[in-house]
Amino acid sequence: MTLFPNEPLPGPLRQLARAAWQALLLAGLAAAVLGVLVLAWPHATLVVVGVLFGLFLLVSGLVQLAAAFGTHTATALRVMAFISGALSIVLGLFCFRGTLESILLLGLWIGIGWLFRGITQIMAAASDPGTPARGWLILLGAINALAGIVLVSWPIRSVTVLTVVAGCWLLAVGLVEIATALRMRHLAKRVSDS
Repeated sequence: MTLFPNEPLPGPLRQLARAAWQALLLAGLAAAVLGVLVLAWPHATLVVVGVLFGLFLLVSGLVQLAAAFGTHTATALRVMAFISGALSIVLGLFCFRGTLESILLLGLWIGIGWLFRGITQIMAAASDPGTPARGWLILLGAINALAGIVLVSWPIRSVTVLTVVAGCWLLAVGLVEIATALRMRHLAKRVSDS
């Protein structure tokens, strides 16, 4: 069954076509508003992200501690889960000492993650000559690794720049989703009139 804009849709699909543009419009408006807020108050955004990051570390640390005491796995794995959980809790509490500490830790966390991801991408693409788009994957890995090095070297300044970039990105995504929702509304109206 092919569905074209001028063909009548069956009942549930017609309702979905009518409602889909509204959901996309709401998502677009939310993304655009969030983008404007991030751009208007980047420092406040960093404070909120730092607190959320601290909460994430605390919760994940508690879960890892529970897993260390509640599982029936090998002792070495339980010890590693305990150490990882305790470290996450300490780092989470460190985030609550102040804004600067949480931003610093967040920048280092993201930077180290990007660095390892970049190295892994380079090694995976370089080790398998049959990998499709191998050169592009190596380039992407190098960019990720370089971005990780920059974040580790200048974590606070880099996270501030990332906040502005994220605000611009959210605003752009929101505007595109709003435009798409309005176009979908036009098409849904044509479909429901058929």
